[in-house]
Amino acid sequence: MNFKNITVAGSGVLGYQIAFQTAFHGFNVSVYDLNEESLDKAKSKFATLSECYRKDLKATQAQLDDTFNRISYTSDLAAAVQDADLLIEAVPEDPQIKTAFYQQLAKVAPEKTIFATNSSTMLPSQFAEATGRPEKFLALHFANRIWRFNTAEVMGHASTDPAVFDALLAFAKSIGMLPLPVYKEQPGYILNSLLLPFVMAGLGLWANQVADPHVVDKTWMKAIGVPLGPFAIVDIIGITTAYNIAKLQADTTQNAELAQIAALLKSEFLDKGILGIPTGEGFYHYPNPAYESAEFLK
Repeated sequence: MNFKNITVAGSGVLGYQIAFQTAFHGFNVSVYDLNEESLDKAKSKFATLSECYRKDLKATQAQLDDTFNRISYTSDLAAAVQDADLLIEAVPEDPQIKTAFYQQLAKVAPEKTIFATNSSTMLPSQFAEATGRPEKFLALHFANRIWRFNTAEVMGHASTDPAVFDALLAFAKSIGMLPLPVYKEQPGYILNSLLLPFVMAGLGLWANQVADPHVVDKTWMKAIGVPLGPFAIVDIIGITTAYNIAKLQADTTQNAELAQIAALLKSEFLDKGILGIPTGEGFYHYPNPAYESAEFLK
């Protein structure tokens, strides 16, 4: 399968990163979102992201210029996918929104287009029927800050064509990712199956007033020898995402501690417009968070 034209649906926390990374590696990318306001926000985020590529990947101005030239924008879904070889869906983590999106997409996408969901919590089998092409549908999940933490988990469902699965692994590698095959549907894939219990354990220590967030992070960073603790990770993935996961798990399991975490995240952060790195403030202040200082662990 020869991928050339890629559509990324949704330009939020991960969508715009996926689009930029894909264009940076030579693919034509169409960014789709619901309205021009969302697309304008994406354009401004791309400008900021280019500086990260310059700093972390030593990207040249010519590389960045070529990247921007490969990206187009539209709020017309039919136009976004008219020549797409692959569509990567990064719309909000809401099953109703995703189902409605795929039902709409199925009506306008060419027969050749493979659909991939970037969902971090839901399974491809939940939406396979809505896509109208279950054999060409699977999950392709990226870690945040994908240009640095460059993993791509590929997970099919019972009806996914094995050739499509292999093609997505090859595509992931072609855009600079470490391709990670997941052979059986698993909520959270590999990464989040490991990461989310860790993050929720950290949030639980805060919610139960056992320790301050910075102390929790210092403990983990110093004892394990890693650059980030759970609260730095929450700021990176976004406090809205952490809240949604805690709320969903609390509603599903009736777990009182998770309900308390969700309530605190809402009252102390979301209700005040404090969302983590996207707003410059979360458990840390940005662009120079305390955990990056040499003094943090002294």
